[in-house]
Amino acid sequence: ERRLVESGGGLVQTGNSLRLSCVPSGFVFGDYLIGWFRQAPGKEREGVSCINVSDGSSYSSDSTKGRFIISGDNVRNEVFLQMNSLQPEDTAIYYCAAINYYSEDVCLGTGSYGVDFWGEGTLVTVSS
Repeated sequence: ERRLVESGGGLVQTGNSLRLSCVPSGFVFGDYLIGWFRQAPGKEREGVSCINVSDGSSYSSDSTKGRFIISGDNVRNEVFLQMNSLQPEDTAIYYCAAINYYSEDVCLGTGSYGVDFWGEGTLVTVSS
């Protein structure tokens, strides 16, 4: 069974940092592209960033560009989302996703297409 397992969420104050981790089970990253999406309470899910671990290319949303950094480790088979200068509006459940079609529309969309399966999510709460 193919799975994605996220970790690293938590409660932080405004301006602080967190690093999320996504680890695959039952497959290797070369089979898919990996993305991070988030869903805040009462809001639609949105794409945050995604990466092609094979060549390191990535997309990032305008709201997180310059603050969030996505990276991948082929040896550890792990993808990270380093989140810096966190703001209350970053509060959301963050989901790791296995993407089957690498495009900006898929990576930064709502995840309604182009995603084969999801992790269970990790909660990030930023207090003001």
